[in-house]
Amino acid sequence: MYEWNEAVQRMIDWTEEHLTEEITLMELSRQVGYSPSYCSSQFHRLCGTTIRQYVAGRRLARAAVDLRDTDERILDIAVKYGFSSQEALTRAFRDAFGCTPGGYRRQPVPVPLPIYKVIFFPEHYQALHHGEENAGMITNAGWRLEYIPAHKYMGIWDEKAADYGDFWAYNDCDRVCGTIESMAHVSDPIVTPHTAGWYLNERGERRYLYGLGVPADYVGEVPEGFELRDVPGGYYMVFFHPPFDFMSENAEVMGRVEDLAWNFDLEKEFTGKYAWDEEMRPCYQRHYPEGRGYEVLRPVKVK
Repeated sequence: MYEWNEAVQRMIDWTEEHLTEEITLMELSRQVGYSPSYCSSQFHRLCGTTIRQYVAGRRLARAAVDLRDTDERILDIAVKYGFSSQEALTRAFRDAFGCTPGGYRRQPVPVPLPIYKVIFFPEHYQALHHGEENAGMITNAGWRLEYIPAHKYMGIWDEKAADYGDFWAYNDCDRVCGTIESMAHVSDPIVTPHTAGWYLNERGERRYLYGLGVPADYVGEVPEGFELRDVPGGYYMVFFHPPFDFMSENAEVMGRVEDLAWNFDLEKEFTGKYAWDEEMRPCYQRHYPEGRGYEVLRPVKVK
């Protein structure tokens, strides 16, 4: 049922690794073993854009990051990502972001960078590979204490969404994630870009947020639809699972960590030393399966 999700994801991954090279439909078809015309039609069906448009967008996003983070000449960046001239990059940049490459380099404002697409998910993998032996190493979730200094959180504090799935039902993933990518250069080193989580609203209900941390003294631009809030420094209970295979183990790992996080008996473990502090600070969620693993952070205070 999801064979094409898997095949098109392989096409996306291959293009991501070769954005500075010539990318042809014939080569993409060779990578997945289907005809060029079928690859083209299925890519458009699943991604909502043509291969050519997707590649152009990702090259433009990479060019923007290079303008922001390196001292490379604009002409060299243009040539690297397949633009015929600096003027061609300037036209594409202005059409997409409303500013020139030079203007963006001088003042890298928040812009919705075209993001790397993911269309093949664990539920698709499990449907395709049901019954296959899982060679992973799922363990029990653990916990530790971690101090996070004062910072600001810049994100969408969604009043309707209770979890990750809800959040993307109400928000445009491409716009939100692309905007966050464009703000990576001002992010906090601990509360990094795409750190999501939960907050308590005025009725005491847990709702979902998505964005990034920025330094406590940040005074720059806040993207449209985002909100900037101060988060005091303090300790967090970190409930975690070490790195795991995203495709085959994600649901099980997240379930174990969240079950421990939301049912942890703080009073029993610390005999009255700490109390939850979610009225003052949000809970955070770190999801880096192959690198860090999965973590849920709940703020605590000393009684």
